[in-house]
Amino acid sequence: MTEEEIRKIAESLPEYKPKRELKLKKEPEPENRFDPVNASSHVKKLIGVVSGKGGVGKSMVTGLLSVAMSRKGYKTAILDADITGPSIPKMFGVQGMVYQAEEGIIPARSQDGISIMSLNLLMPDETDPVVWRGPIISGTVKQFWSDVYWGDVDYMFVDMPPGTGDVALTVFQSLPLDGLVIVTSPQDLVSMIVTKAVKMAELMKVPILGIVENMSWFDCPDCGKRHYLFGQSNLEEIAAQHGIAVMEHLPFDPSAAALCDLGRIEQIQGDPLPVMAGALEKI
Repeated sequence: MTEEEIRKIAESLPEYKPKRELKLKKEPEPENRFDPVNASSHVKKLIGVVSGKGGVGKSMVTGLLSVAMSRKGYKTAILDADITGPSIPKMFGVQGMVYQAEEGIIPARSQDGISIMSLNLLMPDETDPVVWRGPIISGTVKQFWSDVYWGDVDYMFVDMPPGTGDVALTVFQSLPLDGLVIVTSPQDLVSMIVTKAVKMAELMKVPILGIVENMSWFDCPDCGKRHYLFGQSNLEEIAAQHGIAVMEHLPFDPSAAALCDLGRIEQIQGDPLPVMAGALEKI
């Protein structure tokens, strides 16, 4: 077939016109995208504690913040959203103390009255691994929020898993966070880690209340000198680039670590995280 014959056939074909234009209907955004808290509970302030990577002491900072606000006379609670690595019950010396009541699951209470809900409180053995897929883990976090009878709480802290995966996204999308506390350490990766956490907070439109740097230095008991084991960080410079305040620098403290291991974090002496705690009172 010649080129001229092909052209004539093409010209004889009717022009294709769609019967109607396809328009994608945009669903209206829901007025409230958050899951409701337990019907018999009231939480005034909900604070997420996040880190860009594991091993920086995020759970310890969560525990210290709850202790600090409890000592100020506030009713305090911890929702342990770090499902695959829960450590909050161990720090507070509680285990196997939750049960079902008419109002919902009754959380454990620490010696000083801090309400705690964690997967470890539901496991037959706290050393059993949690081999679950993401959707199940995310659903568990949502149940901790909606099915647990928290009662009246002034400050609830959500100990989030490190990184920006499924569970972190579930917390951002399902729980009405009033703000975030970022925990980091003075290592070379700090710039990337903090920036990741900041960008996710901005994406989810949750304000950042401040940064806590853990393991900043170590005071030698023998020579009395201060040693910066990871080097002196440039966290203030990095935080300033994002318009965030560095609230606290925590040193290596073997005595505090020992108390956490013994389940006696509430016996830590002094005022833990006084600057960060003061900032929380202002939100």
